[in-house]
Amino acid sequence: MIILAIIALLLLAALGAPLYAIIGAVALLGFHLAGQEGVAVAVEFYRLADMPALIAIPLFTLAGYLLAESRAPQRLVRLTNALLGWLPGGLAVVAVLACAMFTAFTGATGVTIVALGAVLYPALLEQKYGERFSLGLLTSAGSLGLILVPSMPLILYGVVAQQFHTTPPVTIDDLFLAGVLPCALMVVMLSVYSIWHARRVGVVREKVSAAELRGALREAAWDLPLPFVILGGIYSGKLAASEAAAATALYVFIVTVLIRREIPWRKLPLVAREAMLLVGALLLILGFSLALTNWLIDAEVPEQLFTAIQTHIASRGAFLLILNVFLLVFGMLLEGFPAIILLVPLVLPVALRYGIDPVHLGILFLANLQLGIFLPPVGMNLFIASMRFGKPVLTLVRASAPFFLILLIAVLIITYWPGLSLALIR
Repeated sequence: MIILAIIALLLLAALGAPLYAIIGAVALLGFHLAGQEGVAVAVEFYRLADMPALIAIPLFTLAGYLLAESRAPQRLVRLTNALLGWLPGGLAVVAVLACAMFTAFTGATGVTIVALGAVLYPALLEQKYGERFSLGLLTSAGSLGLILVPSMPLILYGVVAQQFHTTPPVTIDDLFLAGVLPCALMVVMLSVYSIWHARRVGVVREKVSAAELRGALREAAWDLPLPFVILGGIYSGKLAASEAAAATALYVFIVTVLIRREIPWRKLPLVAREAMLLVGALLLILGFSLALTNWLIDAEVPEQLFTAIQTHIASRGAFLLILNVFLLVFGMLLEGFPAIILLVPLVLPVALRYGIDPVHLGILFLANLQLGIFLPPVGMNLFIASMRFGKPVLTLVRASAPFFLILLIAVLIITYWPGLSLALIR
């Protein structure tokens, strides 16, 4: 009976059944085998309402969708170009920074490639950066920002990790602080490579006039306070993550709908609907995942997994190396949200036994996922970039190779230098 149920679940997964249905079925089967009622799964959905940090997800999601539908991407590119365009390789540095910031706000790397690619790709070609470099830069930089405030994957990792009541505890505010320096490392490394490439191919420095800078500042006048609302509020301790999310959503709504009127009232329900469809799917998966997590803990699956791993991997360094490979593979196969929900309950308890700080684990976890998302052969961003730029996937794989190696070095630094993630919080 049990074997038939497992075979049926595997068959349904292979046929493309919804992820939440598979997770829910596994949780129900697990509780049934443990002799518990299926109501234990329903209880987890009730518990979602008692998680204060969870309210940040729909609010930041709505703010991100509103920004994506407005002209904020174009204003962001213009402003960063006016500030940094005079540097050698200035436009490429602008692309890295703009992608990182936009991905942090939207929480979706594919949206960044679609929204900013239309602006940055022709500009990079016009300045003679070369097609291969331009494609690789935008495909890889599109995943930056997943570890930068107010990234939704960071919030989701925090929500899942809090179920384990770790010591030290995992808070959303700590995760937001922990992602700053690792994200800065990735941005700096890509920027240095971009400057080197610009000098090698002889890209002419762009002349940015004072008038252009004033115009860009004036155009972005309503957008500039937004980072200070989020960063200043959270990092100063005056706003919790949920309060910062509410302030962000309200501010973006006022600017995009009421002041700039870039999103008409008749379109607002459609934008909100798309945002809440994502949130609803996420909460559905999360509720079933928490039930599955509780069953895993009750069945002592993490302890058994740790015992099995420890017989082959004794040192913490070797475990971290294997963990990186494991996360890269799953980051390639799964999108960020399902990967977090499915893998954190298995990985976190084992990592704690090896003495890994849970906040540091969250940063290296997401750093690997954002690298795997454009890892061939099936990284999702490769296909999104292929559709956006009209290029074959193999062309994008070759173009992204040097950027992948640079970010891989950054991920290894983040992995084996926990102080980089923990310097601002411990």
